[in-house]
Amino acid sequence: MVKTLLSIGHGFSARALAPLLIRRGWRVIGTTRSPAKLGLLERQGVDPLIWPGTRLPIEDVTHLLTSVAPNDAGDPVLNEMTNRLRAAKNLEWVGYLSTTGVYGDHGGDWVDESAALTPSTKRGQARVDAEAAWAELGLPLHIFRLAGIYGPGRGPFAKVRRGTARRIIKEGQVFSRIHVEDIAATVFASIQRPNPGAAYNVCDDDPAPPQDVIAHAAELLNLPLPPAIPFDEAEMTPMARSFYAESKRVKNERIKSELGVHLKYPDYRTGLAALLAAESS
Repeated sequence: MVKTLLSIGHGFSARALAPLLIRRGWRVIGTTRSPAKLGLLERQGVDPLIWPGTRLPIEDVTHLLTSVAPNDAGDPVLNEMTNRLRAAKNLEWVGYLSTTGVYGDHGGDWVDESAALTPSTKRGQARVDAEAAWAELGLPLHIFRLAGIYGPGRGPFAKVRRGTARRIIKEGQVFSRIHVEDIAATVFASIQRPNPGAAYNVCDDDPAPPQDVIAHAAELLNLPLPPAIPFDEAEMTPMARSFYAESKRVKNERIKSELGVHLKYPDYRTGLAALLAAESS
């Protein structure tokens, strides 16, 4: 059987992974909700499917990656396909893209994959529940707990240029983050070295206060430093505010020692510099 990845919810991270497989002769099937995106996926070498709305070829693929977030009704993939997934015989590797939000708040302390899953947000608890539900299926499951994702078209530069960026200051607040290319490299490394049941933190080496990242972006652009605003005074959406409910530094040693990952962008400085260079190339 030709190695085939079914990518359910073929979004930002999965789109970075697909070329690594396609250039090695894999077939990649990617789902989207939008008919307008079918042509884009085809041009990227991906076989596109509309989902929900199409019966997915679970029985005909060797690898499966789901990027679909849970909602109030649970995990949409499991809600539709649990029985088919349990019966799938050809799956050699299954990946689930989760979040470091499953660890909750640690007051800026370090956490690794052995830390208790104690989320402090509804969104984080939904991820904990989804991880557990996928684990119960008996599939060769690999969980990837992603930090804050950035990459081409997804970074601080646009807001800094528009003058809408703010340095929101909350004492002791730190976030871990990860460049999308390093996510793709980590998932690809797992596909090459399967270890069913494993969970991996996917983040860079340099957890940092969010205001430092904004300030560095402004410096790279030679633009004025965005204003500093105390967290308690900042106007934010409930979603944005919820991210500040948790502060932790996430360890990534397992992806290095077990998967042999060498981060291309080990900190936000190298990552932002590369994004800016790519814009001007």
